[in-house]
Amino acid sequence: MENMCRECRKFGEKLFLKGERCSSPKCALTKRNYQPGDHGQGRRGKKSEYGLQLAEKQKAKAEYGLREQQFALTFKKAARSKEATGEAMLKLLESRLDNVIYRLGWAGSRTQARQLVNHGHIKVNDRVVDIPSYIVKIKDVIEPENGEVVKKTLVEKAKAPSWIKIKGMKAEIANLPVRDEIETSIDEQLVVEFYSR
Repeated sequence: MENMCRECRKFGEKLFLKGERCSSPKCALTKRNYQPGDHGQGRRGKKSEYGLQLAEKQKAKAEYGLREQQFALTFKKAARSKEATGEAMLKLLESRLDNVIYRLGWAGSRTQARQLVNHGHIKVNDRVVDIPSYIVKIKDVIEPENGEVVKKTLVEKAKAPSWIKIKGMKAEIANLPVRDEIETSIDEQLVVEFYSR
């Protein structure tokens, strides 16, 4: 868990990797607003162009909770699409089932959302899907397998994104998100530049 807090401190911004805790005074970034490690409080050197690109890629990876290989595969898939690579990559990341569960507020963090999916608590079109990387499609209907389990992890104040229609404990993908509908501070162009070297 401490590792997640290190990620936020490393990038100097809240990535909301620990859900509710990130909004509370217990947040590590609130308490120690400097980089982790022995030299964290020292001066931050100016990053090279490569350093900025690498940091942005690492931030995107941490925010969505992916390993290096998963992230690289997502980027390759985005690069093959007909739309702008950066936007296609963000669309793929947002369309992952674990991310959709997090955006709906059925889980406090993407890690918790991934666990709900892994344990078979989520249905897509009346079938249990236990693959967090499942990419949702337009008209997919998502609902809990057992409403009581999801009620335990529900985030009361969460507001679902505009591209998802909600009716009770059912959610339908109305359309896939466009860049303006994706809430993230990631500069996707830097990620594209990193992989284009």
